[in-house]
Amino acid sequence: MNSIRRAAGLKRKGTPKPGRSHRYGLRFAVVNAVAALAAFAAWAGDAPRIVVVGDSLSAGYGLPPGQSFPAQLQGALDARGVKGEIVNAGVSGDTTAGGLARLDWVLKDKPDAVILELGGNDALRALNPAQTYANLDRIMSRLEAAKIPVLLAGMKAPANLGREYGAEFEAMYPRLAERHHAELYPFFLDGAAADPALNQADRIHPNAQGVGVIVDKMLPYVLRLIGASG
Repeated sequence: MNSIRRAAGLKRKGTPKPGRSHRYGLRFAVVNAVAALAAFAAWAGDAPRIVVVGDSLSAGYGLPPGQSFPAQLQGALDARGVKGEIVNAGVSGDTTAGGLARLDWVLKDKPDAVILELGGNDALRALNPAQTYANLDRIMSRLEAAKIPVLLAGMKAPANLGREYGAEFEAMYPRLAERHHAELYPFFLDGAAADPALNQADRIHPNAQGVGVIVDKMLPYVLRLIGASG
């Protein structure tokens, strides 16, 4: 009789039967838990999207297809088996003001992380470092509010602008990184700057080999940015 009762879903007399609200609440909790696990599994399997927001140095000015900084960085991640989708959002000639103006467009791409490479054109135009700082500060504030980690790439000012300008310009990058708890790569062109063999004829933009040097040097910072190792 007991087995018949159990098969029929009947209870012994005197045993309280769960109420409808209790059963529905339990079912709702189970459904939510399954959905949460499925969402986590999908997120864990996706490659993080890293958007490179920059100027001609990241856009790939003067380089053959597939040789820009984002393209070579993608190749470096792929070669190490590291999941990551690198998106090139570099615009040649862009200043920090231009980067700020198109930030909404960048955010629509739903980045998981951002490599921020801006400021070189501000220096070439001898713009006030205080304004450059303010623009970068606003960009990083919005990314921080959106909980998007940032790797900030520093830049150096041309020597002909004087020591005082150069010191003020270069000091803003560590200040911004500290203020917004961001990873700092001190100088984007490290290893390639001032080397004729690694630069195009203008002596400003790295050639494909120079970009490769930059990628090799910056890669450990990028791996930390996306929480990878290798």
